[in-house]
Amino acid sequence: METAHAISTSVQVVRNRVAEYSQLIKVRLSSLVVFSAAMAYLWSMPGSINVTIILLVCVGGFLITGAANTLNQVIEKDSDKLMKRTFERPLADERLTMKEALIFAAVIGVTGLALLYFISPVCAILGSLAITIYAAVYTPLKKISRVTVIPGAIAGSIPVVIGSIAAAGKLTPEALILFSVQFVWQFPHTWSIAWLLDEEYKKAGIKMMPDKGGRNAISSIMILASTLLTIPLGLIFYYVGWINIPACICLTVAGLGFSFFAFRLYRVRTVKAALGVMFGSFAYLPFVQVALVIIKIIAK
Repeated sequence: METAHAISTSVQVVRNRVAEYSQLIKVRLSSLVVFSAAMAYLWSMPGSINVTIILLVCVGGFLITGAANTLNQVIEKDSDKLMKRTFERPLADERLTMKEALIFAAVIGVTGLALLYFISPVCAILGSLAITIYAAVYTPLKKISRVTVIPGAIAGSIPVVIGSIAAAGKLTPEALILFSVQFVWQFPHTWSIAWLLDEEYKKAGIKMMPDKGGRNAISSIMILASTLLTIPLGLIFYYVGWINIPACICLTVAGLGFSFFAFRLYRVRTVKAALGVMFGSFAYLPFVQVALVIIKIIAK
């Protein structure tokens, strides 16, 4: 009985540790980034799928994103303690030590970069750049200036370039367009979340809203303007000859649908409307990415 109890206790300890490290990685966020990189690979590949390469993209991308998220929590440990959404994170709640988190970030970060290096040195360089921008620029800048959203958008868009380069073997115009789509998408996505968490961010001294006034008309206009930019980006795919008219209509409708939620936020400026923009952002990007891949498959 004592042996069984000891085993049960050990298993529970392991489960707790796994859960804590999973929180450091931010599994859902990292998975979304990996999904974007995988879709970029599938859309950019000139021939058949190389299973080894796409696995390296996914696993390597997941690990470097997890490393960046871990470093983000190391830097924001004290801020996280002040917000309801984050005060139970393993570092803020002191279930893990700073040393444990830093070692974990180093191990998974180096491992992820090594996997990307097997694809190409350029992919590894871009991966290290994404980690550096996210952890050393975006995260500390959140308490200094609202322009932090720009380096954050850059870091969050680099994985699609990695996926595209992994497929094509070089930097292509397609990679730059995919980067642009992901980059522009980051603004309404990030700002809608900032709208929802405006009070908590102010308490923690985090400056994420587009205007210092917070939930006001200027912020709603900037969210709407950034969302409207997704419409011409969809048209660019048709203009350069990568998709046909029906596909162009599909992407344009997606941009218009996303913009509808932002227009509603502009009209009513409520938390519920901001929630609509956030969910709209979660739907828009995967839809566009999957649509592009399906369109390419059908066109073959």
